[in-house]
Amino acid sequence: MLDPTGLASAVPFATDGASWPRWSPDGTRIAAIEWCGESDCLRIRDAALGRVRAEIPSVLNPSGLGWSPDGAWLAFANDGDLVIDAYAHAEADCILYHGVSKFDPHHGIVPKQPAKPSYTKIFGDWLCDMAAQDDKLVGITPAMCEGSGMVEFAEQFPQRYFDVGIAEQHALTFAAGLACEGYKPVVAIYSTFLQRAYDQLIHDIAIQNLPVLLAIDRGGLVGADGATHAGSFDLSYLRCVPNMTVMTPSDENECRQMLYTAHLMNTPTAVRYPRGSGPGVRALQEMQALPVGRGEVRRNGKKVAILAFGSMLAAALEAAEQLDATVVNMRFVKPLDEELVLRMAREHSLLVTVEEDTVQGGAGSAVAECLALHGINISMLQLGLPDRFLEQGDPVQMLADCGLDVAGIVGSVQKKILE
Repeated sequence: MLDPTGLASAVPFATDGASWPRWSPDGTRIAAIEWCGESDCLRIRDAALGRVRAEIPSVLNPSGLGWSPDGAWLAFANDGDLVIDAYAHAEADCILYHGVSKFDPHHGIVPKQPAKPSYTKIFGDWLCDMAAQDDKLVGITPAMCEGSGMVEFAEQFPQRYFDVGIAEQHALTFAAGLACEGYKPVVAIYSTFLQRAYDQLIHDIAIQNLPVLLAIDRGGLVGADGATHAGSFDLSYLRCVPNMTVMTPSDENECRQMLYTAHLMNTPTAVRYPRGSGPGVRALQEMQALPVGRGEVRRNGKKVAILAFGSMLAAALEAAEQLDATVVNMRFVKPLDEELVLRMAREHSLLVTVEEDTVQGGAGSAVAECLALHGINISMLQLGLPDRFLEQGDPVQMLADCGLDVAGIVGSVQKKILE
């Protein structure tokens, strides 16, 4: 707890006319009514820093200002009406309280340190490391600095950080302009928000074949955020755009190396990763470029080959243990590793594609198109998100409901074999 006595002089008010000053119970905040130009307003100041933490305008004839015993709420009389302030915890940390799950309102949200770094953290670390090596790298966000993991980059490289606001179309056109001038733009953007800038992706970036890297966060299901924020369609709408390279990392280290690979390319690229943490693979500090358009066999089995894209690799490997199936980490949706696909078709009787994207037009469709192009007739099963909007829920349960957990993959494959 801070000692208010020693801090009073460090908490200046707008004028000497401040009234009803009240310390919060823990001594970290002070609230008072101040003159704000045209009318009184209620301001809450940080006691240690002396800055405004929140402001409520148009306060008339105030009286009786006071904190709740736990310091979470403010109450005062405003022209005869009782006013209870919104929520002091949220006013103190608007970023933390931007999107919330259940919490104790008296104590507020207690941030938990994740056991594993999130994909967002992996991206943010890579961005800073890459910027230190390449002074042509610039970072762009459409008002999602914190959510996309760009806080440290913004602090370390303020002259190369651009927040264009909630203007995704402008973010991509701006990136295209910078690329024309020799810069290497990295646009950090949520999958669902990239949909707003599809026209700019095609006309301003892809047609000119410009080196813009799209770091696409929240690819796939997003749990509590629901259908509006789910990244259900990106693989489908990206792979049909000429000049695009689309990568799907299966773990944290692969994400870092794919970002590096994309940065080295002089064409439009997208690295698409899911919300939250991966399987827990340590991201190596050393960065090495991956061979573009090449997958890798992760397990050798019999009869069945599972071609996994991105986040689905871990579940595919577990399922393969029960099925004695071959598992391929495809890595690239575009360009597709056609040579590896054709080899799997020659050596197996059933090909199974697994992706956290809609089945319609997704990575599995790319595999089917490859087989059709080469006249290969083989039994095939495409697993992915169904053709409907998915509501919010627990991410693990949502994947299970879509048949994309281990049990779902095993069950679908066994059923296909029996047909």
